[in-house]
Amino acid sequence: MWTDKQRGIRVSQQELLCKNDCGYYGNPAWQGFCSKCWRERARPAGAQRQDTRPSNDGTPLTFSKFEEKKSTEKGRRINTMRRLFWGSPSPPKRQESSESYMNVLKAFQRLEPGDFTGFLKILRSPSSQRLQSRCTAFLNTMEAYHHLQVQKQSDLVQDFYQSFAEHFSGFPEAQVTQIMEHVEKLIMTRLHKWVFCHDSCDDEQKDLLLQRRIRSLNWVTPQMLSVPFPDNQTAVTGDPFLPAITAIIEMDAKRAPQDKLACVSKCSQHVFEALSTSNSEPANADDFLSGLIYVVLKANPPRLHSNMQYVIRFGLPHSLMAGESGYYFTNLSCAVAFIDKLDGPALNLSPEEFDGYMMRQRAPAVRNKRLQITSDTQHLLEELQGRQEKLDQGMDALNMQLQEWVQAVNSQLDEATAQFALVQKEIAAQTELSQISLSSSHDASLQGDNKEESMLVLKDQHTGPKDTDC
Repeated sequence: MWTDKQRGIRVSQQELLCKNDCGYYGNPAWQGFCSKCWRERARPAGAQRQDTRPSNDGTPLTFSKFEEKKSTEKGRRINTMRRLFWGSPSPPKRQESSESYMNVLKAFQRLEPGDFTGFLKILRSPSSQRLQSRCTAFLNTMEAYHHLQVQKQSDLVQDFYQSFAEHFSGFPEAQVTQIMEHVEKLIMTRLHKWVFCHDSCDDEQKDLLLQRRIRSLNWVTPQMLSVPFPDNQTAVTGDPFLPAITAIIEMDAKRAPQDKLACVSKCSQHVFEALSTSNSEPANADDFLSGLIYVVLKANPPRLHSNMQYVIRFGLPHSLMAGESGYYFTNLSCAVAFIDKLDGPALNLSPEEFDGYMMRQRAPAVRNKRLQITSDTQHLLEELQGRQEKLDQGMDALNMQLQEWVQAVNSQLDEATAQFALVQKEIAAQTELSQISLSSSHDASLQGDNKEESMLVLKDQHTGPKDTDC
């Protein structure tokens, strides 16, 4: 399935689909079946069932029942749990539509995609009390019975999804999917600490084994996996798959299954982007799977097995069985299965070479890599030197412009100073002339007054004796 002399890994689209030819994606965790077919196969023999599988005509997957009736023993246990949730052996039927209930449905219909805050506001409104009470009762009961086997908890969560979706049976499938994604996020964010890596399963031990396996394969190079790498990669640009590695590591920090799937989708999209930059041809499925395996080997994501099992057990079925997220998650499962069974022929190595690498007796040739790094460093230094020369030239030109500007400013200052001195001289000359004019006028007036006084004295002297004779 995965080996070829020309390409390290090959997988066809048909091999990703369910073995039962239902048209949906299978998964190695379900032995190649989709969740629907796997649940039906896991049902005890003789149990009655009703096939509610939608026709494979390209329409979206519906929230039809995956199990109409289980075995008698299992049915009794589930009915016991349902009595705790709803007070009756089976989920209550939707009551007759009232005005408030219809308003709630209309509010859900107007909900924008991805608006989880708006969903919570509608759910907490008084008219949505019945739906909110059902969610609260389910959460409280699941927390009270968190010691149950993880598979039983998975069955109960899937039954709750199905029962809750029946309230919106009259909605278009896209709106039902949108609402149920909000419901999944609400439920599983609360239940994450109780059901993730549950004590009743061996997820923790498998996580350790997988991490050790990936760590033992840290010598695998992209060339061994036939991963096309960009020819212009330098020490500065680094690994083009680094964004994909970061995205897959972030998956462990998420709580809701859909958020973990979003990390897988983001990682896969970054893989396609890295492949598109390294090859002139569009990336195909073989290149994508090879790149995804390389990303998993380099990232060694924490608790990868537990995260994948958590999504499988408690995620919405349609997210894994169809669509972009289902395709990416199926490829991730194939990548993990490939790593678990990795051998020499898958890497175009002989058994002796593979064993030598595993026993650390051999190491991938690094001479060419060192030469490439040296060449890249030399090229970088030359580029930096050219930049430095351009910078020096720019600084010299700037200094010249600055000096010319300073000279121009000084010249303008000198000219302004000279003009100012001339103006001051003119003002001083005009002031002196004014003072001289004022002084001459004053002297002339004084002289006139003195003449008048002299005339009066002479006149008095001339007329004085005449008056005496009289």
